[in-house]
Amino acid sequence: MINKSNPEITIIIPQYNNRELLENLLNSLSTVKQAFDIIIIDNASEDDSVEFIKTNFPEITLIENKTNKGFACAVNQGIKSSNTEYVFLLNNDTTVHEDCLDNLLKTIKHDSTIFSVSSKMIQYHNPEYIDDAGDEYNILGWSKKIGLDHNISEYDNDCEVFGACAGAALYKRTLFDEIGLFDENFESYVEDMDLSFRSRLHGYKSYYSADALVYHYGSATSGSKHNPFKVRLSARNNIYLIYKNWSLWMKIINSPFVFIGILIKYIFFSKKGYGTDYIEGVREGIRTRKKLDRTCNISFYNYLKIEFLMIKNVFKYPF
Repeated sequence: MINKSNPEITIIIPQYNNRELLENLLNSLSTVKQAFDIIIIDNASEDDSVEFIKTNFPEITLIENKTNKGFACAVNQGIKSSNTEYVFLLNNDTTVHEDCLDNLLKTIKHDSTIFSVSSKMIQYHNPEYIDDAGDEYNILGWSKKIGLDHNISEYDNDCEVFGACAGAALYKRTLFDEIGLFDENFESYVEDMDLSFRSRLHGYKSYYSADALVYHYGSATSGSKHNPFKVRLSARNNIYLIYKNWSLWMKIINSPFVFIGILIKYIFFSKKGYGTDYIEGVREGIRTRKKLDRTCNISFYNYLKIEFLMIKNVFKYPF
């Protein structure tokens, strides 16, 4: 039974099938010390997830969608329905350590310019290894998980990162009014990097909290690390991010690097049998990009700071 009072945090969980994994997550949350509310947004699960929540956790706020609206739309529904100072987004294929929320709060409160904090995401089946310690982004147009497959002992200090992985990240809810919510045109994948990029354009930053432990099964909803749907959508959304958030001078200067980045990824996915899916995603992104709203009224200085970060990250996390 989860029963917390006077919370600072609302935990928002987008849910689609995998009732057993959701049960593991909710059981782990029952051990958490910090007070919190929970909102679960069910994207038309085909298993008994909804019945399970209603029967066993009636205190949880449940939003039932009649169709699968994707990650971005689901978490936006949760954010809009929350009223706490912070929101903590959690994938349904995670479990959390009892001190996780306390440590996330300590990190986000130490600097008023922090918008989001990424957890220390650990591989559930290989708990000596990192799944994600924050995300970086570079001028090739690539996002990258920090620390993937590295030993957890290498990431024991809080630090600034380019962006937070929305699979287990804390956000300052009031700043969504300024920055905007997750872009629902992205549906799923890269939407968290788009949000992190926009937060940096507005002068905010993201941090990694080394003591906020979250254990991640990985790819429980999409089914695998690489598949046609995921490859195509990610390729499209990377184009969307560039169109939305890069200034004209950034697009001109970085265009050779973006071309190289696309070529390398095409070769990589071709070897795995997904080359056509990747190129279809890039083409769709270019063809439909103008339906997105551009990020406007940003100072040149903020663009310049991000450009330097993107250049640095090519050398910091090249592969």
